Amino acid sequence: MAVAGLARCLVHGPVPMTLLSWRLYRKDKPGCSRDYRAAICRKLKVPLTIEEVPTRPIQPDEVRVDVHFCGINFADILTCRGQYQESPLLPFTPGLELAGQVLEIGTNVSTIKEGDRVISVNNFGTMAEQCIVNQKNLWQIPDGLSYQEAAALPVCYGTAILALEQRAKTQPGETVLVTAAAGATGLALIDVATNILQAKVIAATGSDEKCKLALKRGAKAAVNYSQGNLKEELKNLTGGRGVNVVIDAVGGDVCLAALRSLAWEGRMVVIGFTGGRILSIPSNLLLVKNVSAMGVYWTRYQKENFPVFSRCMSLALQSCQEGSIRPHIGGVFKLEEINDAFEHVTQRKTTGKVILSVK
Repeated sequence: MAVAGLARCLVHGPVPMTLLSWRLYRKDKPGCSRDYRAAICRKLKVPLTIEEVPTRPIQPDEVRVDVHFCGINFADILTCRGQYQESPLLPFTPGLELAGQVLEIGTNVSTIKEGDRVISVNNFGTMAEQCIVNQKNLWQIPDGLSYQEAAALPVCYGTAILALEQRAKTQPGETVLVTAAAGATGLALIDVATNILQAKVIAATGSDEKCKLALKRGAKAAVNYSQGNLKEELKNLTGGRGVNVVIDAVGGDVCLAALRSLAWEGRMVVIGFTGGRILSIPSNLLLVKNVSAMGVYWTRYQKENFPVFSRCMSLALQSCQEGSIRPHIGGVFKLEEINDAFEHVTQRKTTGKVILSVK
């Protein structure tokens, strides 16, 4: 024990063993040698703050990750407004995904070692310099794939693969309509549908500029749904047959027009409501052409069907390493610019994925 510590014991009595253990832990573990910065939501609907957060010991099945980049998703913003499906207790650190390097592993961890480059899908907490996650929620980043690219994969490409492959059962040659097609998930859907599933994509966006981007990223055709009649445009583009699959992230009138444009035994997958209005689906539309409407709540698969969830993560990493897919990064912000990044996403000032550089 240090002289100062011995003097304290003589004056104040023994230091509690938990405090001694904690100090020794912080001294002995390189990854725990200091507090770390994190974005903190202390009150809903107000700007986040960047604060110093104390480290804690990891549990046997946990891994401490040094975060390099983390993705920003609309779900993060909704959570900080109290409008998401899950509401963590205040205060909390938002963030669902990260890419970083393993600092420390628990005694039961066997799948990952210190120094490994990993991505993680976590139930909040990734918008920080360090993040503690369960070992099963980590996937190794293949050689040749950068941290920045890897950070753009989990939510967008996991959602795209689940929606197109697991739910819609998209087949080669089928026509897929993607709404909000210039957003991070929309571009991932185009990428997966075109380059993994060999489907033909019609992109629907809200501007001519975004239509051009969707075409550049692999869509066969694009429709600006802020002008003209989406249903009529789709009818013309498909020779009156309609589309086989719709992946809708907008809701409202766009979702209804897309539903009406489905072909015989078509499938619609709802993944979000960026337009702000949730459509009440007329069930007669499902009956007339024997079409199906379903949803994807991506993180629920992590709890309910982890093998499928994990396979989607592995497929995204493998396909990116092979060059089949490539995420489109639309903006990179520093951790201290978190509020600017949120505004950027909310006001749709960029296309593609927005990520935070934490290092």
